[in-house]
Amino acid sequence: MIRIFDILFSLLGLVVLSPILVVLMLMGYFDTGSPIFCQERLGKNKQPFRLMKFRSMHVNAPSVATHLANASSITPFGSFLRKSKLDELPQLWNVFVGDMSLVGPRPNLLSQEELINERYSRGVYSVRPGITGLAQINKIDMSTPRLLAETDVKMIQELNTLGYFKYIFLTLFGKGFGDRIRD
Repeated sequence: MIRIFDILFSLLGLVVLSPILVVLMLMGYFDTGSPIFCQERLGKNKQPFRLMKFRSMHVNAPSVATHLANASSITPFGSFLRKSKLDELPQLWNVFVGDMSLVGPRPNLLSQEELINERYSRGVYSVRPGITGLAQINKIDMSTPRLLAETDVKMIQELNTLGYFKYIFLTLFGKGFGDRIRD
């Protein structure tokens, strides 16, 4: 049932938000010259996929986990995108094609070995990664791999249709947070 909701809501989001997506893409083009950022992440069953986001960092910024990135790498427009969570909108495409769900554990980089081991040992990769979830609404990011993996498991075990809508609602109305950036 959740996959059906994912398809319907991501398609609806892509269609309804298409004017905003176009404007953000144009603004991103003038900001960095390359508005879309794609990065390999681990998905369900540890299968890599290309996660899409609006670029919030300079083109030459190192490709590292966000909590390891330097604040000076973020552009002024990118800062706006992150604070408003608009940088995540291209992930609606990832949801639509089945790489992700709206709700699930945030997909990690292939280089985050400690987090991969923690998640693998707990079976977190048995589900699609998501745009938001329990960790995000509780400000738990990838800088604490064990706590994040434990939180992911709790969410997976308790996730039902009501919880799915709860996480989306809380995120849309300001409760969701991304990974912190180093100052």
